[in-house]
Amino acid sequence: MAAVLLGAVGCKTGGKTLLPNVSGRAGEVIVVMDKEDWDGDLGSQVRDVLAGDCPYLAQKEPLYNLANVSPTGFADLFKIHRNIVIFNIDKNLSEPGMLYRSDVWARPQCVIQLSARDAAEARALFGENQERILGTIEQAERDRVIANSKLYEERSLAEAVRAMVGGSPHFPSGYKLKKKTDDFIWIADEKQYSTQGVFIYRYPASENENFTVDNIIAHRNQTLKDNVPGMFAGTYMTTADYIKPTVEFIRFRGRQFAQTRGFWEVHNDFMGGPFVSHSFYGPDAKEIIVVEAWVYAPRFDKRQYLRQVESVIYSFEWAQN
Repeated sequence: MAAVLLGAVGCKTGGKTLLPNVSGRAGEVIVVMDKEDWDGDLGSQVRDVLAGDCPYLAQKEPLYNLANVSPTGFADLFKIHRNIVIFNIDKNLSEPGMLYRSDVWARPQCVIQLSARDAAEARALFGENQERILGTIEQAERDRVIANSKLYEERSLAEAVRAMVGGSPHFPSGYKLKKKTDDFIWIADEKQYSTQGVFIYRYPASENENFTVDNIIAHRNQTLKDNVPGMFAGTYMTTADYIKPTVEFIRFRGRQFAQTRGFWEVHNDFMGGPFVSHSFYGPDAKEIIVVEAWVYAPRFDKRQYLRQVESVIYSFEWAQN
């Protein structure tokens, strides 16, 4: 079996390597693995993890779309793909190991190499590191969206948000301001058959239980009832209760926040979709700031729509003093 070893290629100019832009669609991963292993238990394990159901979507969609390439077929065409997971299985290896690298053959690229002496050892190593592998690919996908948002930023939107809460995400071209009050801002990218929306709002912090799921959802429902009406009288956006929202606590690049996932719906109407929100203290710790991403795309799969707008809220930065 041919071993696949990482090595950067590209033209060098002035001491710097010029790499091509990555290829492939957002949400795709190339898995370099011998076909026998891909059709066996190792491939099944990889598919279960990387192509498992994306959480909090109305219809089943995989986390990532996978394509298998054999080590001998891993040519230049595949080496410039955006996300690559390489299984280097070689019985002569001294010990197993993981290697995480960026921009090996293209940029911005995520390459993960797992080295093991046989398929059983590869399965164990992959299982031990699956959360980090998922997180690394997810962050690479997120960073590409954030970089694009900063490159084509609608700066006036960030200025409006900073004026209210002291910081802002980076909104890319296409997003427009729909509503602004003293405590609530609604920004959205609306197309003919889809909407990617962001809410930013704030409310006073209490002495305790600020980040329980019940407290977060209670404030969410009241805020949206007051600010986000539906198409008809007596309708408004709220949180769907047929699947309970969940909260996890995230530390991301110096910030800490409670991340809530769930479904939104319109009271007395038939609209709905996924949402994810980040709740955190304001600079003086006297108020809670919420930055929320949501999607409405009834005709389409929603994984990529949600991943894009979720990446926008991950780009939140405090204003520089």
